[in-house]
Amino acid sequence: MAQRKRRLAAAAILLLVVIAGSASIWRTAREEVNGHTEASGLSFKSAKDRYDVIVAGTDPEGVAAAISAARNGLRVLLVDGKGRDRLGGLLTMGWLNSLDLNLAPGQPEGAKAKDEHDFLNKGIFQEWYDQLDGTSIDVDAAADVFLKMVKAEKNVSLLLGVKTMEPMMHGAAVAGLIVTDERGDRRVLHARAVIDATQDADIAAMAGVPYTIGREDLGNPEARMAVTLVFKLSGLTQEMWDSFGKRKDTGADQKSAWGFLAASDYPSSDPDKVALRGLNIGRQNDGTILVNAMHIFGVDPLDPASVQEGLRIGREEAPRIVDYLKYTFKEMKELTYAGTAPELYIRESRHIQGEYRLAMADLMENRDSWDAIAYGSYDVDIQRLGRDDTGAIMMSPMQYAVPFRTLVPKKADNLLVVGRTASFDSLPHGSARVIPLGMATGEAAGAAAKLVMEEGMTFRELAASKSGIAKLQERLGKQGMDLRMRDLELPAYRKHKAYRGLLAAVSMGMTLGGYDNKRWDLDGLSTRDRYLTMMQRLAKMHGTRFHGQPDHALGSYHRSQAPVRLEDAAYALLLTAGIQVKPANAVAELKSRGWISPETWANISHPGGLTNGETYMLVRDAVERHAGITYE
Repeated sequence: MAQRKRRLAAAAILLLVVIAGSASIWRTAREEVNGHTEASGLSFKSAKDRYDVIVAGTDPEGVAAAISAARNGLRVLLVDGKGRDRLGGLLTMGWLNSLDLNLAPGQPEGAKAKDEHDFLNKGIFQEWYDQLDGTSIDVDAAADVFLKMVKAEKNVSLLLGVKTMEPMMHGAAVAGLIVTDERGDRRVLHARAVIDATQDADIAAMAGVPYTIGREDLGNPEARMAVTLVFKLSGLTQEMWDSFGKRKDTGADQKSAWGFLAASDYPSSDPDKVALRGLNIGRQNDGTILVNAMHIFGVDPLDPASVQEGLRIGREEAPRIVDYLKYTFKEMKELTYAGTAPELYIRESRHIQGEYRLAMADLMENRDSWDAIAYGSYDVDIQRLGRDDTGAIMMSPMQYAVPFRTLVPKKADNLLVVGRTASFDSLPHGSARVIPLGMATGEAAGAAAKLVMEEGMTFRELAASKSGIAKLQERLGKQGMDLRMRDLELPAYRKHKAYRGLLAAVSMGMTLGGYDNKRWDLDGLSTRDRYLTMMQRLAKMHGTRFHGQPDHALGSYHRSQAPVRLEDAAYALLLTAGIQVKPANAVAELKSRGWISPETWANISHPGGLTNGETYMLVRDAVERHAGITYE
């Protein structure tokens, strides 16, 4: 996109389209540019002063919110603050064309074809997705469909070319937006409600909403998932594409290819800053392919200079990566490097604090909720945090509810936050961040805006009203959303006697289950190395009560695969809590303090070698009884 020559007049930097009210018309909706179309926008000066709803952010979640609100009869302004010229954000500017899908449980074994997919939520996401071809989408077609859907709503006005947006506050209430264009001209736009669909919850943050950053809720605020710069290759032939799925570590359909695991051996020019993983490849309608595989570390999404540095690193590395791929995979030797996406694919930044915070327990237990406005099922996919991290699949839920309360931020009124920055803990965010689920939250927010105006209540009041939420759910159903919770079998791990300990360990990032929810190996012997890692996580997570030095207890056994004894575990746990004790007295000391429940003591069958489940229960009980925190 950034590399395509534009045939737009220089005077169209701020672009013109109006869709507002029944008498408004869509002016110069798209202009043909090298085979695809570019979105125009409302003239900055011609924007109205007042709207029912302003949706900030033109990513897919914002598009869904604007369409939903308009279909409920509200006058809507959809506004972008990043100087973009097209709708779709991450998909169309970050080129994220291979979507992480949010599938209903019970999919047929091996289902790959698009028409075999049964999505959770459906609604506006399904309506958009069904107009595209293949399991990987064409990014230009995606932008066109977004625009067509917005254009069809007479109550939506689109304002592009805005350079900054900030909330206009009346006390704690967000009463609209203050926007500026690239010349510095300023407009005050009033609204009865605002929906923050920006990638980083920018409006919420400026409105005073509390939030955590990255892994702050796990005691590591500087850590966040790597960002990706998608790059493009040209020169694809059908013969070449047909060869992609023939390697033992690859797969392919008509539009998507994946695998090529040897890509992860790429010799980076700076391993501390950039790396490569296995490839996700999406075929485009113009014969090019997009590759989602580059990991860039250390980018702060909230610092524009850091984002630009990340782009620079990625753009310099991309041609080197392509040379490596052409050398390593003979199928690719005739491909040609054709540039990078205009924007980074950023996975994680702010996580707002809302009236409810989605937790790992919700996913582990496949929980429904009385105020469910969407459902998730994607794997808890944690991408690499840095050079020495491998990333992980924490677990794979079957279906869990996203409560409306996760969209309602604390300390700000007249505001909803949708998409990946909603009120999710950082680990469940690894599942809930995906685009299909984000679009469902946007659709729910648009309908909720109409409902609160009809009922004369605030979003916070709606979040506490069972009758109000029932009306919202009914309305969403009539719009085409599927809010059924399927009948699910109880997962085997939930039947285990150490399940409560497992739940705590997963919530603290101490263990992972993988795609099959079996890697935590509850009945397998734990090791000294593994237990030391757990103690280090405990000190990070709950440092006020566990502020000691666990390495003093197990440091000499670091990297040891020897079984951890009860004496070792008790000694390390007490040292982590800052309590000095002789190793031989550790078990008696732990018992005397009453940190461990009688049930946990009774279930330890072999003190000379604890199972993983037994170590999880020890930690779970100590956190509850010493730190006063229960994971349930």
